[in-house]
Amino acid sequence: MSEGRILVVEDDFDISNMLQLYFKSQGYEVYVAPRGSVAMEMTRQKMPNVIVLDIMLPDIDGYEVCRQLRTNLRTSHIPIIFLTQKDERSDKIHGLELGADDYITKPFDVEELRLRVRNTIKSAEIASLTSPSTGLASGRLIEQQLRELMPRKDWGILYIGINGLRAFNEVYGFVAGEEVLRFTGMLLNDVIDEMGTADDFIGHIGGDNFIVITRKELADPLREEIAKRFDENVGTHYDFMTRMQGYLVVKGDDGEEVHAPLMSLQVGVLLADDGPFTDIREITEAAAEKRRASIKK
Repeated sequence: MSEGRILVVEDDFDISNMLQLYFKSQGYEVYVAPRGSVAMEMTRQKMPNVIVLDIMLPDIDGYEVCRQLRTNLRTSHIPIIFLTQKDERSDKIHGLELGADDYITKPFDVEELRLRVRNTIKSAEIASLTSPSTGLASGRLIEQQLRELMPRKDWGILYIGINGLRAFNEVYGFVAGEEVLRFTGMLLNDVIDEMGTADDFIGHIGGDNFIVITRKELADPLREEIAKRFDENVGTHYDFMTRMQGYLVVKGDDGEEVHAPLMSLQVGVLLADDGPFTDIREITEAAAEKRRASIKK
C-alpha cells in the first residue's frame, strides 16, 4: 500500500529525478512538476498528500505557487515543504507566513527530508485535515466549511456515496477499494474544475462518503455530470468478465452466489432553500436523507 502521494516541484532534473527514485523506493507515489504553473495543475489533478516545493522556479517562484494554492479552497489544506538554496531567516519567515508547513535548505540530507515528509503527512492526518486515501479535505475542514454556510442563502450540497463498494472490496480487496476512492476523488476534482467555481469545496467525509459544496444553481448539473462520468469509467476497476456480464458474483450470508450490481454513485442534493437550518448537524442530517431518497429503483 502506498505511503502517500508526493508532488516534487523542482526545475533541476538531477534533483527531481533523485527525489523521484528515492521516494518511490520508500513506497511513495511521486509526481514531478518542473514549473510553478504545472505544479498548480498537477495539484488539482493528483491531490498529493504533501508538496515539496522549490522556491526558485523558471516561471513563477515557489512563494507565488504557495500563495495560489493556499487561496484555492480545494488545495488550501495540502501540506507544503519549501525546498530552497537560500538560508536567509527572512525567506523562511516569508514562506511560513504564506502557509508553508516546513522548509529544508539545499544541500539537504535526503533522510531528513524523508522524515519531514512522513511527519508532515502524519500530522495532517492526525489533525483530521486530509484524507489519506484521496488527499481531499476531511474532518475539521469539512465542519468549518459547513459552519460558514449558515448565514448564506446561495449554497447547494452534493452528499455522495458509492453503492456496491462493500461487495467490490469483498472480491477485489481493500487495496483495490482504496483505488476506487481515489478515482472518485479525482473525478470530483475534474468535474468541479470544468463546471464549478474556484470557491467550490470538495471533501472526503470518510469511507465511501464525499461532499461537494457549491452554488445552488450548479448543484443539479454537477450531480448529473458526476454520476454520468462515474458510470462511464468505473468499469475499469473490474476484470473483463465482470464488465461484460454487468454484475459481480459474491457469496451471500447463506453461502449461495449473489449477483451484485456494479458500483454506482448515490448523490443527494440539498439546497439552502430546503432550510432554514440552525446548525451543521441539521444540514448533514438533511443531506443524508436526500441521499437516501436518491437510491435508484
